[in-house]
Amino acid sequence: MLRHLLKLTWKRKSRNLMLSLEILLAFAIVFGIAAFGVRNWQLYRETIGFDGADTWSVKMVLGDVPDESIPADVYDTLRRSLLELPQVREVGFAAYAPYTMSTWTTSFKSPQTGANLNSNLFEASDGVAAALGIKLVAGRWFNTQDDGQAVRPAVLNRRMAAAMFPGRQALGQQFTDKTSNDKGGKGEPPKTYRVVGLVEDFRNKGPLMAPVNFVMTRFDPLASKSRVRAMLIKMAPGTPRGFEAELNRRLKLVRNDWAYEIAPLAAMRASLLKEQLVPFIVVSVIAAFMVAMVAFGLFGVLWQNTTRRIPEIGLRRAIGASAGDIYRQIIAEQLLLSSTAMVVGLVLLVQLPLTGALGEGLNWGVFISAAGLSMGAIYLLSLLCSLYPGWRASRLSPTEALHYE
Repeated sequence: MLRHLLKLTWKRKSRNLMLSLEILLAFAIVFGIAAFGVRNWQLYRETIGFDGADTWSVKMVLGDVPDESIPADVYDTLRRSLLELPQVREVGFAAYAPYTMSTWTTSFKSPQTGANLNSNLFEASDGVAAALGIKLVAGRWFNTQDDGQAVRPAVLNRRMAAAMFPGRQALGQQFTDKTSNDKGGKGEPPKTYRVVGLVEDFRNKGPLMAPVNFVMTRFDPLASKSRVRAMLIKMAPGTPRGFEAELNRRLKLVRNDWAYEIAPLAAMRASLLKEQLVPFIVVSVIAAFMVAMVAFGLFGVLWQNTTRRIPEIGLRRAIGASAGDIYRQIIAEQLLLSSTAMVVGLVLLVQLPLTGALGEGLNWGVFISAAGLSMGAIYLLSLLCSLYPGWRASRLSPTEALHYE
């Protein structure tokens, strides 16, 4: 039966060419959407490195005030003032809050390989780990042990640790940042860091953020010129959103000339996820429309092909083929044609993970899952489009078919 179907398909190769191209196009569209969805689901299931439950973000809006004009002791005053509130459990300061699109990148030099490694940077105070619920897998977070140390403490994610110290234990190792001095310039001397802790990962932009190198450094206003403008507050479980007014009032008692944007991280996470999913939804709707157009075209071509083959069908009926045989033949031919088009598509698409053209965005797990989903969708589409033409062909009587002109 398969050999016979292959012969029939090959003899009508010129007619089937456009049909195959339509199926190939639909397969590529569905594969792209499936790959994007599977990759996002894969990312969503991975750890983001922190909890964030019952944590609120406070953005200090200072306008055009330069960082150096912010007194160093104001951070300690803010922290002490907030901890007086019974609803506040912990207060930390950071360069930016999670679930925002903020990114701070810099380059570090591996002492082992000499390679320059680009990494996201997150400057955070001692209280941030407790406020965010950051989960360390080795070592510790910043604390008073780091006061007065010439070498700055740093916490790395596993990805950065593996790139910085391949094949070695990262805890206790030192590294430097990349400065203009490496090229003979007259910039600031490179800063030296010591790894005091490791986290599995840290994805500040939420569960749909692709993993990247991450280095977290200690913010100490008394020992650093930097001034951060984000505050992370761990609240008592069940604290109502209306507590924002009391929180703002307490902050105004410390610095009345500043403005404060307060929001729970849970709300910021939900809002960011909606923003990140909008492009996926828009592309999916467009893709669904295109696949629907392909389906209509496929149905029309199948109808036309079936009409052209009425004499052939009548001859088969006359020599003993049943209506069910005709029905199954029409459907099997379409599924075979779909299989051929998808094999060609897979041969082309498999080059992407083989060459790493899309990096981790199309790893083998994503490719296999997307290929399976898209093949299932195209088989279903082909089956639905061939059901009525096949049924129509099977209903023809041998006498009617043989007299067809």
